[in-house]
Amino acid sequence: MTGSLRSYPTRGVLDRPRSRWADVAVFLAAAVLIWIAVRVSAGMNVPFDQSTAPSTVSTDPLELPYYAARSLLRMFAALGLSILFTFVYATAAARLPRAEKVMLPALDILQSVPILGFLSVTITGFIALFQGSSLGLECASIFAIFTSQAWNMTFAFHHSLVSQPRELDEAARNLRLSRWQRFWRMDVPSGMFPLVWNAMMSFGGGWFFLTAAEAISVNNREYALPGIGSYVATATADSDTGKVLLAIVVMIVMVVGLNVLFWRPITVWAERFRVEDTESADAPRSLVRDLLRRSHIPGLLGRAFGPLVYPIDRGMRVFGLAEHPLYVPPARRRAADLVFAVVVAVALAVGCFLMLRYIHDTVGFEEIAHAAGLGFFTLLRVIVLLIFASVIWVPIGVWIGLNPKVSRLAQPVVQVLASFPANFLFPLVGAVLVATGASLQWAGILLMALGAQWYILFNVIAGASAVPNDLREAAASLRLPRILWWRKLILPAIFPSFVTGAITAAGGAWNASIVAEIVRFGDTTLVATGLGAYITEATRDGNSPEILVGVLVMSAYVVGINRIFWRRLYALAQRRYSL
Repeated sequence: MTGSLRSYPTRGVLDRPRSRWADVAVFLAAAVLIWIAVRVSAGMNVPFDQSTAPSTVSTDPLELPYYAARSLLRMFAALGLSILFTFVYATAAARLPRAEKVMLPALDILQSVPILGFLSVTITGFIALFQGSSLGLECASIFAIFTSQAWNMTFAFHHSLVSQPRELDEAARNLRLSRWQRFWRMDVPSGMFPLVWNAMMSFGGGWFFLTAAEAISVNNREYALPGIGSYVATATADSDTGKVLLAIVVMIVMVVGLNVLFWRPITVWAERFRVEDTESADAPRSLVRDLLRRSHIPGLLGRAFGPLVYPIDRGMRVFGLAEHPLYVPPARRRAADLVFAVVVAVALAVGCFLMLRYIHDTVGFEEIAHAAGLGFFTLLRVIVLLIFASVIWVPIGVWIGLNPKVSRLAQPVVQVLASFPANFLFPLVGAVLVATGASLQWAGILLMALGAQWYILFNVIAGASAVPNDLREAAASLRLPRILWWRKLILPAIFPSFVTGAITAAGGAWNASIVAEIVRFGDTTLVATGLGAYITEATRDGNSPEILVGVLVMSAYVVGINRIFWRRLYALAQRRYSL
């Protein structure tokens, strides 16, 4: 009897069976996608004359598919820039301790600047950079969308870098990884899951400001780029609610399609990077990802480009190894800290002096007090929004998060609702307000809530789904009364997640005020008293001093409240209620 040899499965035997039909579907989809991108991008670089540039677009319904594709191309271009910025800025802030002390507060301030503040400064430069071409206006629009996406993603990736386990740092040292290798082998995989989810939320935030980024009204001039946002703006100016509704339908189809074809496969793929002790028994699935796994094409691409990895790694070793000195002499460290602090202090002092002198020579310091008073009205709206959104969405979020079957059905719906640009509904609300004679002073809270409330719901669902089963079973065994169940279990368990969502919702509400406090429908303009309307009107009139004052006051409100209230509440949540 011959001895039996122990055999092992050959490589690929455990993979899903490949299908030629999957290859055909993937190839055709890629070909169509490339053709659409080339066809649509050709319209981004056409002759442009600033004096005769159109201020409206055609509202022919047949143009809507093309407009939707143009808007989608801008959104993905802005997303690509946001990812690149996130990788560079967040990594620099995490790896350079001195620079981090300046870069994070700067990011906090940039996050509080409304999109119109960036547009009013950059649009002239982009048009001058690409004279005679519409590419300048396209770049200004993409940059404006970028400013609504990048900051949240950068904060999330930075947090994943600074919270990496110490073992990863030791492994990078022991393996003598270069900075390039560490970034792609450790930093990106460890931060992939939060980065993907925050990218999806930021992408939804970009949709919200699409109208302002495509139908641009700055410096007493109006420009309109072909896109679904400018289509809605033109239909609103014409008081054509039918075409606004048609654009909303197209937008819903596009958002649902994006979630099914792009975000769902990406989020399912990102699950592999979650660091957990146990794997979920009910793993999420995606039909698109299953199709890609059944195709030979991804494997062929991997074998074609795989040999380039080693030469690129070798070339990038010029940036040095992924290590930092374990010991720095105290005197040398203190001297470097002192020089850095002096340089930063001098730069801030000079910048503040020039800025204050400009305000004094133009509108005077009284304008700052006036803008601060308007900011107080916007603050009241933000507070009312947070209270009502919390009362409504916390119970619903807990119900969804604690019920897996409900969560599987509700989460895709919530993702679609959060991605849908709520300001597309503003013309309809404006039509109702004009017809009824109602005031925008209180209706503005509803408009701000349409874009900001989802952050609370998303985070509460995440917090409720993370409540350990043993705590829930203990509460059930003790037969806790409903009130006690909320007070002792649920509210403490979801408190850190709720605080995170409330901080994001508050920031989103401040930025949403620029489109929620001034609504136009036809020849009627409704204005609510507030800082958002102040900045919008100053941007439309090209009043640079008032734009500067409005942006400074809004940044002071947002950053000041974050430092005084939200940071302390967040620290309390992490210290006492973190699971």
